[in-house]
Amino acid sequence: MGQKINVAVLGATGSVGQRFVQLLEGHPWFKVNELVASDRSSGQCYGEVCDWRVSDAMPSSTRETRVKALGDRLESQIVFSSLPGGLASTVEAELAAQGKQVFTNASDNRMVPDVPLVIPEVNPDHLGLIESQRRNRGWSDGLIVANPNCSTIHLVLALKPIWEEFGIEQAMVTTLQAASGAGYPGVPSLDLIDNVVPYIGGEEEKIEHETLKLLGTVAGEHIASAAITLSAQCTRVPVRDGHLESVSLRLRKKAAIPQVVEALESFTGRPQALGLPFAPERPIIVRPELDRPQPSLDRNAANGMASVVGRVRECSIFDVKFMVLGHNTIRGAAGASILNAELLHQEGYLTAS
Repeated sequence: MGQKINVAVLGATGSVGQRFVQLLEGHPWFKVNELVASDRSSGQCYGEVCDWRVSDAMPSSTRETRVKALGDRLESQIVFSSLPGGLASTVEAELAAQGKQVFTNASDNRMVPDVPLVIPEVNPDHLGLIESQRRNRGWSDGLIVANPNCSTIHLVLALKPIWEEFGIEQAMVTTLQAASGAGYPGVPSLDLIDNVVPYIGGEEEKIEHETLKLLGTVAGEHIASAAITLSAQCTRVPVRDGHLESVSLRLRKKAAIPQVVEALESFTGRPQALGLPFAPERPIIVRPELDRPQPSLDRNAANGMASVVGRVRECSIFDVKFMVLGHNTIRGAAGASILNAELLHQEGYLTAS
C-alpha cells in the first residue's frame, strides 16, 4: 500500500499501551502518530513520562512524541484503546461519533449488543454488526470493534475448530494466568512469589460470557450466544508472560484424538487467506511433547500471535482435554486489536482521513 495510516494509542503509558507502541513500530500499514495518556503526562515527551517495560528499548520514533490528554482533539483515523474499564466506554463512543475507527482492548464495550467482539480467525462475519451499530448511533464513518479478554482469545482459538467439526456441549477451563495480565506493577510480589492466587476479579465471568458471544451467530442486530455450558476458574501464577489453560470438553459428535489434533493443526481463517501482516501462518500450533506447552518456551510462538496446544488426550469424565498457552499481552491484547484493524482495512470498513 502507499502512504501509511496514522493511528493513535490511548493509555499509551500503560502495559498494553506500551505493547501497542512496540508492535506498531515498522508496521507496513499503520504509523503511530499520536499517544494519549493521563493529564499528568500530557504535553511531555513520551520518553520522559513512560516507564518502559515491554522490551529492551523504547522505539526511537516515539521517544520525542508529545503526549496528548484524553480531551485533546485527535487527527488519526484509527484509535487503539487500552483505557481502563469504566473510562473506556464513554471515551470510545465519543471518538467513534467523531468518525474515528476505534479498536478496543478494554472490557467496557465487549458485551454491548451492537459491538462486534472479534477474533479474526473465529468470527469475521460478526463485523456485519457494524452496519447496525452505525445506523443505531448515527455514525457515518466511526465504529467500535472489541477484542476479547486475554484468556478468552487463546481458549476460543482452540475451541473454534473443535466446535466446527464436532460441536461442544460442555466445557471446563482452569487458567494459570501470568502476572503481566494484571498490568504494572500488578500483583504485589509478596502475594505472588511462592504462591498461586485463586481469584482474579471478573475474569471468570469474562471467559464464560465472551466465549459464547464469539462462537455465536449473527441474529439481526445482535449475536445469539452459542449453546455451550461453560465453567471457568481463574488463578494468577508467578509467571511473567503467557497464560496457560487446562481445558476439558464434552463433544456433540464423538471424535478420536487424532481427529481432534488434525482439526486443530489444519485450522486457518480469514487473516491467513488475506495474508494480513500480523496473522500467524498457523494460528494453532500443536506440540506433541508430554510436557508442552510451557510459558517460557512457547509464549512467543509466531511472534506471540499463535495459540499453542499440547497434551491432547481423552478425558475420563468428558471426551477430550488439553492445555492451551498464549502470550497475554501480544495475541491476548495489543496484537489482537492490531489484527482486527488489519482485517477491517482489507475488508473495506476503514475510511481515509
